[in-house]
Amino acid sequence: MVSSRRKSIGRATRLAQLGAGLAGSYLAYQLQRPFLSDRQKSERRQALGRRQARQIREDLQDLRGPIMKVGQALSMQTHLFDADVVQELAGLQMQAPPMHGTLMRAQFKSAFGEYPEDVFGSFEPEPFAAASLGQVHWAVTKRGEEVAVKIQYPAIREAIETDFRMLRAAGFAARLTGHLKESVVREAERGILEETDYRKESRNIQYFAKHLAPLAFVRLPRVHGELSCGQVLTMTRVRGLRMQEFLKTNPSTEVRDRIGVGLTRLFFFQLFRLQALHADPHPGNYLFDRDGSIGLVDFGCVKYLKPEVVRCYAQFWSREWVHDGGLYAEIIRVIFGPNVPPAEPRVRRCMNEIKRFYDKFHPLTEAPAPLELADPEFMERLNELARTLWKNKFLSPEFLFLSRTESGMCNLLHALQARVPTTQIAREWMPPVSRIKK
Repeated sequence: MVSSRRKSIGRATRLAQLGAGLAGSYLAYQLQRPFLSDRQKSERRQALGRRQARQIREDLQDLRGPIMKVGQALSMQTHLFDADVVQELAGLQMQAPPMHGTLMRAQFKSAFGEYPEDVFGSFEPEPFAAASLGQVHWAVTKRGEEVAVKIQYPAIREAIETDFRMLRAAGFAARLTGHLKESVVREAERGILEETDYRKESRNIQYFAKHLAPLAFVRLPRVHGELSCGQVLTMTRVRGLRMQEFLKTNPSTEVRDRIGVGLTRLFFFQLFRLQALHADPHPGNYLFDRDGSIGLVDFGCVKYLKPEVVRCYAQFWSREWVHDGGLYAEIIRVIFGPNVPPAEPRVRRCMNEIKRFYDKFHPLTEAPAPLELADPEFMERLNELARTLWKNKFLSPEFLFLSRTESGMCNLLHALQARVPTTQIAREWMPPVSRIKK
């Protein structure tokens, strides 16, 4: 108990020091601005951004856990930050400080009962990826098959619970005003805690491998159940390049568009056909190839959606609710709860902003033009919509991971600078309202 409390205090202190350091460097820049030329202001601002990004990356890598996932989300905001800032933060996707080799072996034996070199034909002691909750090693089974072995960090559940206690304390004012509901915090905590259950992740992989079979361009790992347990997960190796590496190969516009279409089809197929989402969409979890195939890894965070949530999201695209009061009332009930009147001004503001956004970028014409994801206006308007929804307390726990996945997908498509017929793809998979199961 004492050890747990000390760790909690230590994490809180590190975060406080990080916040103070960022605030101090920004204040110093602001004090210098009146004495700088326009060119110097630009140079100092860019240098400040790089230093702060490096400081955030280094501190969050050490802390790991949910707070590192915040940095991963920031690394996807290519439309908000300079390229060098995004590149610095991208290190949070797969490059946390790994466990020492001795600790890794002890953690593996504690979970599996044997050391890794006794279980596999060969085992790479240095991980090729170390992320927020665990690290991954290459290995070869005794039958000669190349595999990836994910090993969970020790006491990571404790770190998650500590981070959420700090989040609840730091977000007290937002919870008091209703901008950050306790139900939303609980849903976020539930989702991240589930990522520590590798048996559940194994079941997720098997479920998606079966149900994504119609999408021949999607490649998933296969689980070696006999080489896995609650804190160790062994999977077949999935080939491909992560987003940053893939873009360095200078893929043609045709290839970018093909992959963009594939990502979009993957998203809507999961949403409307499976009613379940791979809900951790940072670039480290997608592997790309010039043939247009997409490797999908890390199924720790999966959201199985309620049918009424899928129905509501489909309505944003079809906009039948504009002329159907019953459908409109259902959307409000699902998002805001049964006690919020559909005619309440903040509700109307949110729904009007959603309609304006979809009318502009996903028009209800017979053959709308492909969406230009390289266009900065799309991402700017998407962020503007998000700010409006936050300001008006338009945040439902049931939509939390759906919104996270959609936002992450938009950032991937923006990074690709793809042209995608999003509306046609959504219509292809979206069932009529009457066919959405209740």
